[in-house]
Amino acid sequence: MRIAYLDCFAGISGDMFLGALLDAGVPLSVLEDATAALGLNASLRIETVDRSGIACTKVHVLEGEHLAEEASGQVHQHAHEPLSQQLKTQHLHKAGHAHTHEPHTHEHDHTHEHTHGRSLTVIRALIQAAPLAGPVKEFAVHTFELLGASEAKIHNVPVDQIHFHEVGAVDAIVDIVAASAGIHHLGVGAWYSSPLNVGGGMVVCAHGTFPVPAPATADLLRGLPTYSAHVEKELVTPTGAALVRALNPVFGPQPAMSVDRIGYGAGTRNPAGFPNVLRLSIGETTAESAKETVTVLETALDDLSPQLIAHVAEAALALGALDAMLTPVIMKKGRPGTLLTVLCAPVQADALTQLLLRETSTLGVRMRQEQRRVLDRTHATVQTPYGPVRIKVGSLAGEELNAAPEFEDCRAAAAAHDVPVKIVQQAAVAAYAAIR
Repeated sequence: MRIAYLDCFAGISGDMFLGALLDAGVPLSVLEDATAALGLNASLRIETVDRSGIACTKVHVLEGEHLAEEASGQVHQHAHEPLSQQLKTQHLHKAGHAHTHEPHTHEHDHTHEHTHGRSLTVIRALIQAAPLAGPVKEFAVHTFELLGASEAKIHNVPVDQIHFHEVGAVDAIVDIVAASAGIHHLGVGAWYSSPLNVGGGMVVCAHGTFPVPAPATADLLRGLPTYSAHVEKELVTPTGAALVRALNPVFGPQPAMSVDRIGYGAGTRNPAGFPNVLRLSIGETTAESAKETVTVLETALDDLSPQLIAHVAEAALALGALDAMLTPVIMKKGRPGTLLTVLCAPVQADALTQLLLRETSTLGVRMRQEQRRVLDRTHATVQTPYGPVRIKVGSLAGEELNAAPEFEDCRAAAAAHDVPVKIVQQAAVAAYAAIR
């Protein structure tokens, strides 16, 4: 099976992802056709640049004859300017009612003036009306819906009332839709990723001056493995975070694979001694890639409310645990208790151990490493009378063994159409059987 691995040691942004796709062999025409399909008078400019001695592909989005971020009114700041000077420059460039936003091109601090933004409804309609393949539209719309959900949570308003400013600009729309086309072209069966380096320092955004990552980015990265290292700059942008979230990769070290393509996507900045690039490796699974190491955390509880135990299990899953299980056991002195078992990737073990120690009454947590063998997992999306539903497919050596509708998709569709969840599940299974 074809798999892909993202090395996010310098974070991730939309333009870096596009550059990595091109450098890894996705034809430029795939991204250009997707861009043209949007009807936004947008185009791509590609160049090869040097980042700490590494030749990389840099993608610029043009709106008309100008860079899209310039056409939309962004005011670029010098990377070395102190925050006080950036705020001063921002004030000088205000005209009427100006907004500030987090940087979405990954490489510079700026302010951004707008008279209005695009709503999620407008962006969804724009993508749905474009002459693009169904899976490309679905992934792009899903990515924007993730962005919208994070913004809605931050502003405490319904998601359809959110007006995107930065991520609703032409360059961000092109980044997401062109990336969706490139992902679809690769035909990768499973995505993997390293933990995400978010960078550091402060960022000026619509919500004020915040530490990196900015609010929307931080929400999108909730539960994913992140760290801060090397530079005091924003390294993961909202667009990059949304793309990673939509890809839903397995996080950890690179799996056993036979790599045949490697792509480097460049950021704009070129700091000394720090390659500001995203590396994408593509290849075939090997025999060992079906096995992976997981950490098992366990603690037995006989003095904690069942309500709290259930809460902790849910919290573990929200933090990114692979699974959480509750088993009734008989403990010392004949006391009935509950064995709480959490399965996670090794990089998540410390955070989840802290959760168990903080939220339960236990005095200790057992930890062990185990090997597990898993089926190759892919997703297909089917259309039902209740809307699109993702189907999780499990395969072994190319043979499909299991297929099941994603429960959350079915639950959301059932709620939207006021029908039982089982009816949506049955419709999804029937739709998938019809296309097999």
